[in-house]
Amino acid sequence: MYDPSGSFRFWVEIDGLFVGGFTEVSGLRSETEVEEYREGGVNTYVHRFPKVTKYPSLVLKRGVTNSVELWNWYKDVAEGIIERKNGSVVLLDQAGDEIWRWNFFDSYPVKWIGPELKASRAEIAVEVLEIVHNGLKGIAKE
Repeated sequence: MYDPSGSFRFWVEIDGLFVGGFTEVSGLRSETEVEEYREGGVNTYVHRFPKVTKYPSLVLKRGVTNSVELWNWYKDVAEGIIERKNGSVVLLDQAGDEIWRWNFFDSYPVKWIGPELKASRAEIAVEVLEIVHNGLKGIAKE
């Protein structure tokens, strides 16, 4: 029997290196466009043929730390130095063992958002990094 996993135990690796604990990852999606074709004389359905598959940007959120790797990667892109990297989002079970891994390929950051700083609130300072990539491959650990 397979029990569903919680979505709160995960980490992110980029080029095989653990790059920090993220509080949120979104954008683990893919969508294949279809082209509809109506065949003459067939009135019961419409043919649907696959076209291109799209992968939205991954959005990574984490508390601000003194780690500079992600900031430097984004800064280089902003200055025109594009270094594409592969990475993974890794989902863990209750015991901390890896159960799923989504690998993404040829990625680079396209947006960085710094924390909202307000002295009247006692919240963690959060930074956001948005990266584009050229595909996802999901792998379940058995």
